[in-house]
Amino acid sequence: MTPVSSHAPHGQTPLRTVQVLGGGNAGSSAHVRSLAAGLVARGVRVTVCAPPEADQAYDFTATGAEHVPVPRSSDPGAVAALRAACAGADLVHAHGLHASFRTALALSGRSTPLVVTWHNHARAEGARAHLLRLLERRAVKAASVVLGTTSDLVDRARGRGARDARLSAVALPARRDTDRDERLRLRPKFRAELGVTERPLLVAVGSLDRFRGYGMLLDASRSWRRLETVPLLVIAGEGPLRGEFQRRIEDEGLPVRLVGRRDDVGDLLVAADLALLPGGPESRSPLAQEALHAGVPLVAVGAGAVPELVGDAAELVPHEDADAFGDAVVRLLGDPERRRILGERGVRQAATWPTEDDTVAQVLSIYDELTEPRLLV
Repeated sequence: MTPVSSHAPHGQTPLRTVQVLGGGNAGSSAHVRSLAAGLVARGVRVTVCAPPEADQAYDFTATGAEHVPVPRSSDPGAVAALRAACAGADLVHAHGLHASFRTALALSGRSTPLVVTWHNHARAEGARAHLLRLLERRAVKAASVVLGTTSDLVDRARGRGARDARLSAVALPARRDTDRDERLRLRPKFRAELGVTERPLLVAVGSLDRFRGYGMLLDASRSWRRLETVPLLVIAGEGPLRGEFQRRIEDEGLPVRLVGRRDDVGDLLVAADLALLPGGPESRSPLAQEALHAGVPLVAVGAGAVPELVGDAAELVPHEDADAFGDAVVRLLGDPERRRILGERGVRQAATWPTEDDTVAQVLSIYDELTEPRLLV
């Protein structure tokens, strides 16, 4: 991050913001850490309200921010903890639907400006879908500004009654080239640890729930068994369907390993021959961003905001089409030149995305819009 001077003009107190995370998923947690670092560097006081395990994984305090442990959304004490943490804040910024809904409750009766960022589509079925719409309406109507990481999320916020909804692409935290060079040197070691030496390695990352497309991906993996060298698919993530997926893998003899939640996705991608994104309408998928940045060929479902994100730098297939997905993987594994081209396009596409500095500057300009001058007393 480029060093900058203090954001507080002479005669004003530093801006104090509170960043609120709900469950602390990887994309929003990485964004909040990046945002906190950029804001602190500009003289802003930052408090991050997040579950303790999120701070353990992302070390928000190392950015110069204060961390206040707040339970996950299901804990009845979360709203009270947020209300206390937000006392005296000039502005509060909540990330994700559940975090924004709880923050709206915590700020009820106060005039503190609320900014909300939606990073992904929240999904539910049946009666829960109606509840989801109510939560979305309550959250966006309480917000002074809603930021959507994709144009369809901006449209969704407007449709739920947001008074001001804007596009705000979230930058992938920068990776040092020296880190990647070191990872490339260790690629054989990473592959050996995953149980692959000569066979191709496919990598997918995300929570194991019904909306991520992993059932379809297991269906697609059946077609890979006919190859002379059968690739191994490694899926990193946890979720409610892990037991069901593990039973399928064992019963059907699928070439798939579930490795649980991992904090070394960069290492997995360096080791991979292909990255796979089988989910439905994704927003700014962290896996897609990491893969393109690293020059790893990507096969993805071409739904939602994925085409907008990746351009021509990925192999896109129809939603919920296991045959098409499986065929795309087989085709790429047999075409090293196409993989090379996609890798090069991925690096070029990643270079067009906003930087962390761009993201911080946009967010800070919105904060300035919403806060009155803070005179020294």
